[in-house]
Amino acid sequence: MNFRRGRSREEPEINLIPMIDVLLVILIFLMVTTSYAKYSELQINLPQAGGEAAAEAANKPINIAIDASEHYAINNHGLTYSGVEALAASLKNAAGDQADPTIVINADAKAPHQSVINVMEAARQAGYGRITFTTQNQPK
Repeated sequence: MNFRRGRSREEPEINLIPMIDVLLVILIFLMVTTSYAKYSELQINLPQAGGEAAAEAANKPINIAIDASEHYAINNHGLTYSGVEALAASLKNAAGDQADPTIVINADAKAPHQSVINVMEAARQAGYGRITFTTQNQPK
């Protein structure tokens, strides 16, 4: 039963033009009031320092090699792994009188992650914090 046959129902519509006008006014207001910082105009004078190359040459790095089957070598001398403490003692022996030598880890790509962590833990126990890793570029 449709009692409203004679009346046509009006569909509500949204008029977008006033909304677009308001948004344009807001955009223009923001563009006018915004200040732009010009970082390219800053002139910075960096400090200068001179260093001696002989001091850097005195600190010889300790090279630790780890192959895929978990064999260790410190400065090209083979080492049997018997624990982190023994590895830390070997690092101290290889460092000699250096206070904080750089430890260079040359690990095979297939070497277990735990073997690299063992070297890092041994370096921490020995009190050495400068550790670096070697990589090679992929052939083209």
